[in-house]
Amino acid sequence: MTRFARFVLYAVPVALLSTTIVCSAAQTVEYKVLATNKTSTSEKEMNQAADAGFRFGGCMGGETAIGGSEVVTVMYRSASEEKGRYAYKLLATTKTSTMQKEMQEAGDAGYEYKGQTVFKTAFGGKEVIVILELDRNIKNRVQFEYKLLATTKTSTMQKELLEAGAAGFEFVGVTVGDSSIGGAEVISILRRVKK
Repeated sequence: MTRFARFVLYAVPVALLSTTIVCSAAQTVEYKVLATNKTSTSEKEMNQAADAGFRFGGCMGGETAIGGSEVVTVMYRSASEEKGRYAYKLLATTKTSTMQKEMQEAGDAGYEYKGQTVFKTAFGGKEVIVILELDRNIKNRVQFEYKLLATTKTSTMQKELLEAGAAGFEFVGVTVGDSSIGGAEVISILRRVKK
C-alpha cells in the first residue's frame, strides 16, 4: 500500500469524526420538566412552554418522591425552534368511551397523537391521559380518525388490533394500568387518515 493510500485510509475517518463532533456541538437542546398533580394545570403549562418554543418529548404518570402522584412531562427545544408553533391538548378521563369521543374531536381539528399514560388524580380517581399536538404552521392538516381499544384480556386486545389493522388503522400507543371504570385494562390507541 502506498503512503498516499495509507494517508487517505486514516485521514478520511478522522475528518468524518471531527465533522460529526462539530455538528453535534452546534445542535444544543434545552429541556423543561413539568410536574403537576392536576391534568388541567399540566395542559396549561405545556402550552406556556410551547409558546416559548418547547415541544412535547414524553410523559409518565406516577408517584414522585416529593410531589406524590404527578404527571411528569419532558419538553425540549433547539435554538432554531420557532416560538408558538405548537399547541397541545391533554385529554383526561375515567371513561374510555369519553376519551374516544374527545380524541376524535381533536383529530377533526388537526391534532395528532403524541403520547399517553394513566394517572392517579389528587382526588383519588384514575384517569387515562392522552397528549395531542397541533402544528400551527401546517395549513392543510391531515385529519385522523382515532380508535381506542380497551380490554382486560390481552387475547381480546390481540383480536381487536388485528381487526383494526385490517381496517387500515395504525397503532400509535398502548398503556397498561387501572382506570376507574374498567379496572386493570390494556388501552391501545390507533389512527388512520380520515377519508
